Amino acid sequence: MMLTKKLQEDIKKALNSDGHITFLVGAGVSAESGIPTFRGPEGYWKVGSVNYKPQEIGTFSMFLDNPTEVWKWFLFRKTVCREAFPNKGHYALAELEQLLENRFALVSQNVDGLHIRAGNTLDRLYPIHGDLSYARCGAECSEELYPFPDHISKNREENLTEEEIASLKCKKCGNYLRPHVLWFDESYNEQFYKAQSTLDVANNTDMLFIIGTSGATTLPHLILDIAFDKEVPIVVIDINKSLFAKIAELQSNGYFIQAKSGEVLPLIVEMIKEIQEK
Repeated sequence: MMLTKKLQEDIKKALNSDGHITFLVGAGVSAESGIPTFRGPEGYWKVGSVNYKPQEIGTFSMFLDNPTEVWKWFLFRKTVCREAFPNKGHYALAELEQLLENRFALVSQNVDGLHIRAGNTLDRLYPIHGDLSYARCGAECSEELYPFPDHISKNREENLTEEEIASLKCKKCGNYLRPHVLWFDESYNEQFYKAQSTLDVANNTDMLFIIGTSGATTLPHLILDIAFDKEVPIVVIDINKSLFAKIAELQSNGYFIQAKSGEVLPLIVEMIKEIQEK
């Protein structure tokens, strides 16, 4: 299924209402830019003779025990993100924001900064897993966000120098800074991840697009549950048939489009332009 007449009618109906048209985006969109999901082989990290999964290395607990190894992993991850570029799906989302203006909401699980580089604005972006453009004090001596230490670029094998380690310390309290991301052993909150604001958007959503996410975390599931209970159209775009796709297909106005976001989202852009011009 690509873009059917029924889908066009549901989009037109959503455009004629006054709620949000929300785009919930996951790692599949960034994978089209060559960024690994980090749940696969690229995510494993060796400390001494032990291999750690992302669910183990990307935790506050590991950060407390071994902050330099956690930083090495995230510095490597940021290097990969820095070398990637937005793809057609990213640029389509930026164009959709221009078309929909305040009706547009982008809820993203991606921390790579590609949405902003493509042209989306912070005003309508809900980065529920954080943003690797920033760091903050690991001891939370303040809520201030600092620029990510982009002066450090690392591959997998490189160790941190003493000078680099010193630059990873909070200038206010001397403790380690931490990447501004939601770790696996942490909970969503409004302060850093706009959790309540995201739920407010979900409750005011008239159409939900779910793109490139397997739904492995709780907040995306809540967004889907709200849309499903409200019986608003749900459009899942993914190369794999996820749990989200199966749930969407349970309702009469649910859709699963098995394709890449870079193929489908530009078509959504053109469809909305055509509707708006009539």
